[in-house]
Amino acid sequence: MRWTRTLQTVDVHCAGEIGRVITGGVLNMPGSTMAEKLLYLNTVDDSLRRFLCSEPRSGPAGSFCLLTPACDPAADVGLIILQPDQAHAMSGSNAMCATTALLETGMIPMVEPETIVTFDTAAGLVRAVASCEAGKVTQVALDMPASFLARPGKVDTAEHGTIDYDLCFGGVFYALVDVAQVGLTIAPENARALATVGVALRNRIAEQEPAPHPTTPALSGLAYVMFRDTDPDGALRTCTTLRPGRADRSPCGTGSNANMAVQNAHGRVSPGDVVVSRSIIGGEFRTEFLGAAEVGPYAATRNRISGQCWIYGMTQIGLDPTDPFPLGFTLSDTWGG
Repeated sequence: MRWTRTLQTVDVHCAGEIGRVITGGVLNMPGSTMAEKLLYLNTVDDSLRRFLCSEPRSGPAGSFCLLTPACDPAADVGLIILQPDQAHAMSGSNAMCATTALLETGMIPMVEPETIVTFDTAAGLVRAVASCEAGKVTQVALDMPASFLARPGKVDTAEHGTIDYDLCFGGVFYALVDVAQVGLTIAPENARALATVGVALRNRIAEQEPAPHPTTPALSGLAYVMFRDTDPDGALRTCTTLRPGRADRSPCGTGSNANMAVQNAHGRVSPGDVVVSRSIIGGEFRTEFLGAAEVGPYAATRNRISGQCWIYGMTQIGLDPTDPFPLGFTLSDTWGG
């Protein structure tokens, strides 16, 4: 056997959402900041992302957490999220997966009852406080990038008429959409329909909305549509839809972060309040509103999001030099549109 590329991953899930943490085989990539590294992956060389995130080495569900040396001396490690559509600046579930993998494998020494890991991301520093007991990470609380409501918007669709949305930033840009507008509920049996409608909506909105970030151009652009609803107990029910066509299994950390900015803008929350986010399969994150902030011209919120992860495997991935699919492929029977 001869491989021209070899990588190792620790495979983790966060409330059901897969985050495969790359622990070997990648040293670094160009860029003096994490934003520059992100831009390099998305505009210069995306071969690593395509190699890992496509078939036959992967599938539509889940992400890869790329760890790099930190650019900011205040951080322990750099983090970029690789997904089938592109590389992303930040993901709450994936940051929790990375924290769990780093501590439970001993890459960073675990200290009980709490260990702090600080990630350098293109969206800013993210402080993870891991609750630890008997060698296990039992909870990860993330101090997230400041979130803000940029503006409300509308988009016309042939299927559902005019759809209202909130353009928000929670680490990446979201269009938050009340799910009743598309005639669906956030339930497992509707996952395919939600994914199809959500990705189509995202693409339609992105045609008319550049979603510029006020301070960091590498963060510009609409990433996802997140459908939202309210459960009878007051919890936020969420379904983030990801290109090319799937539903997030977790309650979505960056989306929950963005939603808190909307709640604050409408005067529905105060510092100290907690919102429970519940996923399409019933997993939960807690989002605590820590206080006010500013991002460029926008009033923003500082939030802490908590959840738990579980390691389920370790994988070695290689590339045979004769493999006809070095950058992988996707098919609509599995991946959607």
